Order: sequence, then structure tokens, then C-alpha cells
Amino acid sequence: MNDEIQMAPASEEDLRKEAVASLNRKRAFRQTVFAYLVVNALLIGIWAVSGAGYFWPVWVIGGWGIGLAFQAWGAYGQRRGISEDEVSREMSRIRGGQPR
Repeated sequence: MNDEIQMAPASEEDLRKEAVASLNRKRAFRQTVFAYLVVNALLIGIWAVSGAGYFWPVWVIGGWGIGLAFQAWGAYGQRRGISEDEVSREMSRIRGGQPR
């Protein structure tokens, strides 16, 4: 379990670093989607030419697709930090609603 509190970027430099990291995650995801489509189209083509028996490309499509879904969440999913206000509210809730 990760108990680290993630704060919003404190300075313009921190904000810039976070923006660059986000753009890099999104670019990597788009590149992976392109490779996913090309490779799986090739595998489906091989399957179709080889006699079209059991649809074995489904294993690659499904397995790689799961990884792709996780990468999409990392690139486009909600990635906001935890604020001190949220920590204070949670501490108050754990205490039984008794604010300090």
C-alpha cells in the first residue's frame, strides 16, 4: 500500500515536469496502439491464409489488450494528487467525525 501523499506541483518547473511526463505517457500509448494494430492485423492475416481454423490470434489480441488497457489508464486516467484537505477529512472520518 502506498501511503505517500502526492501534492499538486508547487512551482512552474514542477508543473512543467509533470506536463512533459504526461505527454510522454500519451505518446508512448499512441505508439503502442499503432504497434498493437499492425501486429494483430498481421497475425489475423497469417491465420486467414493458413486455413482459418481455430482463431488463435485471440490469445495475443486479448493478452496484449489487457496490457494496453492498463497503459491507457496510466496515460489518460485520473492521476490527481491527494490534497492536505482530503487527508484532514479522512483523518477526521477515521476519528469518528470529531474534527480537531
